[in-house]
Amino acid sequence: MNNAFRIDADQVTRELGVSPERGLDSGEVERRRQRFGANELVGKPPEPLWKKVLKQFNDPLIYLLLGAIVISLVAWSIEGAHGFPIDALVIAVIVVANAVIGLVEENKAENAVGALATMTAAHSTVIREGKKVEVPSDEIVPGDILSLAEGDAVGADARLISATALRIQEASLTGESESAEKDVATITEEVGIGDRANMVFRGTAVTSGVGLAVVTDTGMSTEMGKIATLLDETEAAPSPLQVEINKISKTLGILVIAIAVIVMVALWVINGVSSLHDAVEILLLGVSLAVAAVPEGLPAILSLVLAIGVQALARRNAIMKELHSVETLGSTSVICSDKTGTLTKNEMTIRAIRTASGYVELSGTGYEPVGQAKLVRGKDDAQAEARLTIRGGALANNAQLAQNSEGTWEIVGDPTEAAFLVAEPKILANSASQPEPRRLGEVPFNSERKMMSVLVEDPQSQSVRIYTKGAPDVLLQHCEAEQVGAQTRPLTENRREDIRFEVAELSAQGYRTLGVAWREAAENAGGSGGVVEKEFGETSERDLVYTGTVAIIDPPRPEAREAIELAHRAGIRTVMITGDHPITAKAIADDLGMSDDAETTVVTGQDISAMDGAQLARTVQETEVYARVAPEHKLQIVDALQNSGKIVAMTGDGVNDAPALKSADIGIAMGITGTEVTKEAGKMVLADDNYATIVAAVRQGRNIFDNIKKFMRYLLSSNMGEVFTVFLGVVCGGIIGLADPADPAATVVPLLATQILWINLVTDSGPALAMGVDPEVGDVMRRRPRNINDSVIDRQMWTRIIGIGAVMGMVSLVIYDLCLPGGLIGGFEHLGAGAASQLDVARTTVFTALVMMQLFNALNSRSDTESAFVSMFANKWLWGSIVLAAILQVAVVEWAPLQAAFGTASLDAAHWVLAIGAGVVVLLVEEIIKLARRAKLARR
Repeated sequence: MNNAFRIDADQVTRELGVSPERGLDSGEVERRRQRFGANELVGKPPEPLWKKVLKQFNDPLIYLLLGAIVISLVAWSIEGAHGFPIDALVIAVIVVANAVIGLVEENKAENAVGALATMTAAHSTVIREGKKVEVPSDEIVPGDILSLAEGDAVGADARLISATALRIQEASLTGESESAEKDVATITEEVGIGDRANMVFRGTAVTSGVGLAVVTDTGMSTEMGKIATLLDETEAAPSPLQVEINKISKTLGILVIAIAVIVMVALWVINGVSSLHDAVEILLLGVSLAVAAVPEGLPAILSLVLAIGVQALARRNAIMKELHSVETLGSTSVICSDKTGTLTKNEMTIRAIRTASGYVELSGTGYEPVGQAKLVRGKDDAQAEARLTIRGGALANNAQLAQNSEGTWEIVGDPTEAAFLVAEPKILANSASQPEPRRLGEVPFNSERKMMSVLVEDPQSQSVRIYTKGAPDVLLQHCEAEQVGAQTRPLTENRREDIRFEVAELSAQGYRTLGVAWREAAENAGGSGGVVEKEFGETSERDLVYTGTVAIIDPPRPEAREAIELAHRAGIRTVMITGDHPITAKAIADDLGMSDDAETTVVTGQDISAMDGAQLARTVQETEVYARVAPEHKLQIVDALQNSGKIVAMTGDGVNDAPALKSADIGIAMGITGTEVTKEAGKMVLADDNYATIVAAVRQGRNIFDNIKKFMRYLLSSNMGEVFTVFLGVVCGGIIGLADPADPAATVVPLLATQILWINLVTDSGPALAMGVDPEVGDVMRRRPRNINDSVIDRQMWTRIIGIGAVMGMVSLVIYDLCLPGGLIGGFEHLGAGAASQLDVARTTVFTALVMMQLFNALNSRSDTESAFVSMFANKWLWGSIVLAAILQVAVVEWAPLQAAFGTASLDAAHWVLAIGAGVVVLLVEEIIKLARRAKLARR
């Protein structure tokens, strides 16, 4: 809608055919969605399939294989083109099979990321059919009435209908760092975006205040949509894990190519080259060795494993917005958690009201508005004072309480505010029949003021009044009197101290406390006909009458204490950071067992403000509970912990928590109570707002990272086994006197090029992916957090990789020696079908033994300390991939068409036992190494 800012708000709503009070109905919403489309920004078009297919071949090592195919075909043609070019066909099939596997893995990872994007999609609150409802922002249509509050992300361009102290952060559009103040006044002249004070724009955020706005433009018609193409120009930087893996692949590639060149030169020098066929065979061997030894599929497997792991986290209510944040999650050493809803149930229930005349208790729990009010002690006036207190809190309120179709009571808005709505029917029996007051103004709550005020025309009291609720210690500073029955009396210093003592007493019992106050707003008393204050704002919060203090119970989550103990055992500190009273925070912390000390120390925001950098650095090392903190204090705490080398996870729900969440290593936004701005700032969204879910996510993050190390250890050690087998066979075979029965003077090669590529095909992707979803082996929460700066593959892991690869190579050489005449040992060379087939039988046995060793190595690689027999059958996918690979190996050895393609020969029982026994040897060697390591760890 062009120039909506120059049109009166009433006219805009008329042109869009919508009532601000009722909004659109569902049928009209659907018609407009069909007309205007989804409220989405059109980004880059999806990559076409043909490009994805070509990308699978865009690798230097694949270029080598393609070149090898061409050379093989040329040699076959020159030599007369007899039969089929078996080598070229086999290599081509393997290249295509690898490309298909890579394409499938990439598509699965993309689909997983797409599913996560849907989970973390932004939501907006709109008015439809007279009710506030939360909908995905991409379902907004022109004419929708947006309800805006602090922390909301604006879902579409809209013309303001009403605004109270509304400020919007528009830096994404205007570049202005300061938030823009908004009002509804019509602008008569043409102005730029930054000066359109009566408009709100998609992609901006509400920093304070409330408002209503009618949507004028959606999707690509928004101001953000006009510049959407710029959003696609920035490429995401690779994570540290990706950088390290790319570096490992390149380094390993250079090393293996050097080894392949040495092998080719050795064969060329020792055996000589008498024909083009000989040259092609040597070249194919070198190329195949280089391709098989470098795990070129590692990045694709990594992305898929991370995607599967992140989906598993999402099923446990921890939604990671970035795949590679899992790497950091598992290294978390401090969890800074809010109290309300995270460590507690967030089932806010008002249980008591303390007033000047006594103490009233309310029965009932949860959000069902059923219960009774009972005077526990004091005068009857306490009942009237309690009613006024609850009434005032229910009016100074933006929450909604409603019963859904299943009969369950649900809230929309802040649970603390909803507690007043639940309490109102309990203490005011006829509250449902009372006419609704008309709100004339609002001073919204924010974390700095810790108060909220409304100006209402109240039919019940026949007057225009200000009602204020907030933290009692803050609210008392704005009060001059207190309510006593139907009268008011001056609030003396003694009474202030009494109220503060009552607040402390309630806080010590674990209650959250809020105070309520009021005053007449008309300059002339006498009802709604009085002259209302001309400017209602923060300056109006003066000369208030204190009515009472409510005690709100939010019991600790039963699972939170156990989760805190588990985190502590895993070397993770839990730090509570709350805006509540210090005594309340201490009571909850003690109940949860957060501190090892007999006396829990509580540091307040005021204390932090008085500290210098050095003092704060010392404080964060020994403090578990912070109370009455402001958002800037949260940021200071996070920064101080990070400066001391900690990896910090930080929870938050309000808009002012966003800086601390962005600064933290893992910012965790609350999924239920969190604002859209907070969800955008965080790297993780906690769908159930539960602290125990954070600890479970850390555990899962550790296991995911362990699984990454498992498949990297497996792939690299197995590939090193192939390198050592060929290298030792060529270099040492001649030294120990291994001979080809058909040509005793020639050096025998233990594996053919096609056999090396086959091993790579059947043993790499399947077991590696299966290890990526391996269940936890041992207890990952019994070790200290990993240092985020430590290499994924450290010196010890490299030693194990090279060591196991060397064992595979030496075992292969021993088997080769057993199966060929000459050498140091013998015993199986007489079992061939004839002199001409002895070499084929020997190669096939080594070929099969190497496959078996790698499959047994998959069982070894599940842990670097635990025995392979611990939870041996827990991973059905791993066993499935092992069984499939074994069946394929039997086929390539025993099925005639595959024998011709891969140069294999049938094996008798003795050779099969020898090949399988080689796998058992690798398993036993690794078991001995693990046993020694466990003994070493036990001595520490």
